[in-house]
Amino acid sequence: MWKAALALLLTCSACGVAPQLESARTVAAFEVPLPTASEREEFLALLRHEAEAEGFHVDASNAEELEFLSEITPMTIHAAVWRGENDEESVASIMDQQDHLGRAWIMFAQGEEPERVARFREKIMRRIRRRWPGTLSLPIIPTGAIPNPYQLRRTDEGYKLRPEAISNYQVGPNLPLVARD
Repeated sequence: MWKAALALLLTCSACGVAPQLESARTVAAFEVPLPTASEREEFLALLRHEAEAEGFHVDASNAEELEFLSEITPMTIHAAVWRGENDEESVASIMDQQDHLGRAWIMFAQGEEPERVARFREKIMRRIRRRWPGTLSLPIIPTGAIPNPYQLRRTDEGYKLRPEAISNYQVGPNLPLVARD
């Protein structure tokens, strides 16, 4: 039952704008091309290595759990980086879904220890971008939400919010996160 609830939460996470605790606010997000199982395993190994170096740990769904979650929404990767032995705080979450299968989204929270989380984020993203140069940034709405994939436009600087979607997020057309026509 908890898996069904988690899958529903994941499915709805990009559905709209909701207030967040400041420490849980998404401060950076990226799309990493991981089309094969071997690349996903390599990605998770790299993530685990860097997380452990910073005193964090990674929990990732195994093949059986991914198969179960995929009954609700297809996905090939589902993981989180945690602070604390008892998963006190999510530092980053990683997943793909039906509308971006094979392109994992890694979303970083501000954290209760922002400097520590930022240090981890900068180090892991340098290594990810070096290994997967097709990695693109994702826009973050001022509330901390990431737009739905169909509301994004790929640009030279990463993804931007399509101008026709700005009213869904109550943002102005002149923000840097909005694509220019």
